Amino acid sequence: MSERIILRAGEALVAGGPPNTASEPEVIIGELDGPVGTALATLTGDQVVGHSRVFALLNTDIMVRPVTLCVSKVSVETSKYTSILMGTVQFAIANGVLDAVRAGYIPKDRANDLGIICSVWLSPGVIEAESVDHKALFEIQRKGMTEAIRKAMANEPSIDWLLENQDRIVHKYYQMGLDGKI
Repeated sequence: MSERIILRAGEALVAGGPPNTASEPEVIIGELDGPVGTALATLTGDQVVGHSRVFALLNTDIMVRPVTLCVSKVSVETSKYTSILMGTVQFAIANGVLDAVRAGYIPKDRANDLGIICSVWLSPGVIEAESVDHKALFEIQRKGMTEAIRKAMANEPSIDWLLENQDRIVHKYYQMGLDGKI
């Protein structure tokens, strides 16, 4: 029997693509009969206006395993944002989950026992954009999800790495503030 996975947390940032395609998922992974399962059920039944929670789907009527709940970090207020979030991005997250299983980050034999909660980032800039590169958006969001899962399951970054590098890392937006750019 595999070691229980009570709660793992991870995040990733994948950027560098066309405007409005950056991915920054934050994931919680754990047993459905533990705190993650309780949180997943609670979030599913406690919908909040502007922050709908939906399962990651390959298409309508095809939910992925492990069951994955997508929660938007940005208030969803327009039909264009909703369509992109609940279309291209939801599809990318579902594929990222399956990629993580295929890569062995999530044990395939545990796919029905685990749940994932994913805080999803989709740039609000897509609302005003004349066009969105859906192929690039899909690939970047997919990669971000797979990487967030990988990091969660590997407990990365390690505490040793964090302690060693703490004084070398400056948060991007803190630096922009120091530089008077925000």
